[in-house]
Amino acid sequence: MALSTSQVIRKLKQLYPTHAFAVANGRNPYRILISCILSLRTQDTVSIPASKRLFKRAPTLQKMAKLTTRQIAKLIYPVGFYKNKAKQISQINRLLLTKHRNQVPNSREELLKFKGVGRKTANLVLSLGYGIPAICVDTHVHRISNRLGWVRSKTPEDTEQLLMQLLPRRDWISINHIMVSHGQNLCKPRTPRCSLCPVRRYCRFGLSQNK
Repeated sequence: MALSTSQVIRKLKQLYPTHAFAVANGRNPYRILISCILSLRTQDTVSIPASKRLFKRAPTLQKMAKLTTRQIAKLIYPVGFYKNKAKQISQINRLLLTKHRNQVPNSREELLKFKGVGRKTANLVLSLGYGIPAICVDTHVHRISNRLGWVRSKTPEDTEQLLMQLLPRRDWISINHIMVSHGQNLCKPRTPRCSLCPVRRYCRFGLSQNK
């Protein structure tokens, strides 16, 4: 049965009404940037507490910049690659203070110049921090978009470009959080819980499970 992308998105929004990053970081571009760096290759159960510890100690850029790389590393441990991430955070802090007037850039081109910041992180900062329409494609968005049959792509970069062509701009920001939540709860990589999925009957992968 055919169902428009907007209807699927609406159903998933009903199931997952809030974005964890936005709730935790108050749509603060700096906090979203740092939290996203910590979350890379790290489970939420580890990265979220690490972000809370870090921001409790240094809630602003100015206070964070006063921490040494070693102090940052100690606060964020045991996130994946915590020593490298501590160095990246320290470098970003210096650049924000010296070249960006204490403000996180609101352009993808400038964000991508920071070491450790890729398109996923840049798009999350733009969308959640500044309300600029951008599609943040992580492993969940990439996997579920292909499972639904919306795209046929091999890389997150390809998925982003195809979704930009497929989805109206009004849905670009929300697509990340609903698919991340759906991927963590039901549409899991290895054992998707298709029987509980509210859009199963409209999903190419879900329909294939009935055969």
